[in-house]
Amino acid sequence: MIRLVIFDLDGTLLNTLDDLADSTNHVLHKHGFPTHETEVYKYFVGNGIVKLLQRALPKNTPEEIYTAVFEDFMDYYEQHKADKTAPYNGMMETLEILQKKGLLLAVATNKPHELLPDLMQYYFPTIKWAAIFGNRKDVPVKPNPQIVYDIRQAVACNLKSNQILYVGDTAVDMETAHNAGITTVGVCWGFRPKEELKKADAQYIIESPKELINLIL
Repeated sequence: MIRLVIFDLDGTLLNTLDDLADSTNHVLHKHGFPTHETEVYKYFVGNGIVKLLQRALPKNTPEEIYTAVFEDFMDYYEQHKADKTAPYNGMMETLEILQKKGLLLAVATNKPHELLPDLMQYYFPTIKWAAIFGNRKDVPVKPNPQIVYDIRQAVACNLKSNQILYVGDTAVDMETAHNAGITTVGVCWGFRPKEELKKADAQYIIESPKELINLIL
């Protein structure tokens, strides 16, 4: 019986692609670098802001330039992270049903940890998250499983691995869950195609948030 559901954030709970793309293109343009089409960012995101900017910037960008771009991105994205971002259709209803059924809900994301409290309260005001963890200093990012271990410790329940689902939209998410020894659920409404989830050995693949309810209950 599933007791804890861990969700990825970008591409799983929230469609953040436009705001991430717009913010990155803003700082690229500001520093005189070429910008990218929004669709390209589906393959830039997934490993945190550091990797996003490394992929968006030209290769061999000097460290001092990268640092300036990173700082400008963080400042700009903090002000514009909610311009176009929204939960995926049916996600809010799904979370509320799972919550009413007594399941513990958590978030594991490579998005900077300090951005999460306000963001989660803004988009999911009725959800009482058991744990929310993002990218933290000196803690390895996904696909390292440490974030899953931290969530398990935070919920303070003696859960078995087969009582936990990890829900995400990328191979990084599937690898994170595999590394942590928990069940994987790949979602097709996010940033990556179904083929990537299959190749990453997703144990379940769903087409809509409602299917998650059927899978669990």
